[in-house]
Amino acid sequence: MTTSLYDRCAQDAAASVIVAYSTSFALASRLLGPRVRTHVRSVYALVRVADEIVDGAADEALVPAPTQRLLLDEFEAETLTAIARGFSTNLIVHAFALAARECGIDGELVRPFFASMRTDLTRTEHDAQSHDAYVYGSAEVVGLMCLQVFVNAGRAVPETPSPELVEGARRLGAAFQDVNFLRDRADDRGRLGRDYLGIDGEASRAAVLARIDHDLDVAALAIPALPADCRRAVTTAHGLFAELAHRLHDDDRDDVRVSVPTAVKATIAAKAIAGLPPRRTDA
Repeated sequence: MTTSLYDRCAQDAAASVIVAYSTSFALASRLLGPRVRTHVRSVYALVRVADEIVDGAADEALVPAPTQRLLLDEFEAETLTAIARGFSTNLIVHAFALAARECGIDGELVRPFFASMRTDLTRTEHDAQSHDAYVYGSAEVVGLMCLQVFVNAGRAVPETPSPELVEGARRLGAAFQDVNFLRDRADDRGRLGRDYLGIDGEASRAAVLARIDHDLDVAALAIPALPADCRRAVTTAHGLFAELAHRLHDDDRDDVRVSVPTAVKATIAAKAIAGLPPRRTDA
């Protein structure tokens, strides 16, 4: 399929988002093969813009919550329309629609994502059931969108990923989300007034970390079954979050946001490039 100038501009706009917002995911995305790299960046960009509607830029612009809800609904409608139509005047949505149409990303994955984003406008505290529902929509389906790209980019007709890969993508997405919840817990409570984890004491925190470790280990089992041009990048992303989880085990201070030093990130990426297997906590 020939890529038009408009398509390339849209994809370039999406690529700039991941570079600006996440050094970890930007590093991992550079290790993706060219077959999939552009579409994965487009998925990330759409997710990030939606997040800004409910968590960042819209608040800073003093947009009231009812208007944020309206903007989010319009963004979802434009996304679904663009998937069906193949065009959007919104460059980020257009880039995402290109990926979605080629790789088989449909409303079954898009709608749960926006449902979780809407939850951020109405719910400030989560129990176990609402946490799981939120994480499915906000993170697991994003992992499934990326999996659709990994399996189907370049195919004439998309195919269904294996159950092993589906479970691995879901667990990796859930682990990423819970790591972010734990490391951003003070900011979420102080700035946004939200509590995603319902942690009550050290035992409760330890249970969250045990869940993260389990999810990372399940994901690690699936990574070797990914297409070869995706494994190094996913192994790197997995390794970065495994390192964050390790540091969260060692540092329980809410007022310190743990991070991975640049040198350690480089080592994790180098091991993935060398073909070493994903890090396991149960090994």
